Amino acid sequence: MFLYNVTLILDDHAAEEWLQWMQEIHIPEVMATGMFVSNRLLKVVDSPNEGVTYCAQYVAETLDHYNEYQSVYAPALQEKLNTKFKNRFVAYRTLMEFIG
Repeated sequence: MFLYNVTLILDDHAAEEWLQWMQEIHIPEVMATGMFVSNRLLKVVDSPNEGVTYCAQYVAETLDHYNEYQSVYAPALQEKLNTKFKNRFVAYRTLMEFIG
């Protein structure tokens, strides 16, 4: 199993709007792709960065599911994020494999 982690650092003024949008629109759209079996949204409480930091995490059963998500679904979904919150966030994406 694989964990796809998206860490976002948001401007203070965008954080509340972003959180609502993630919970009501973006995460349901990501999960509707069928490529992930679960998700969670976390707020980083000891971030050294300015702004508000969140991690959106999605669990894929196989690397093929993750790769399909990246090639088929991610570009359009990320474009929605980039359009709605343009110049108000920075995102870092990582893929991790469960080992235990």
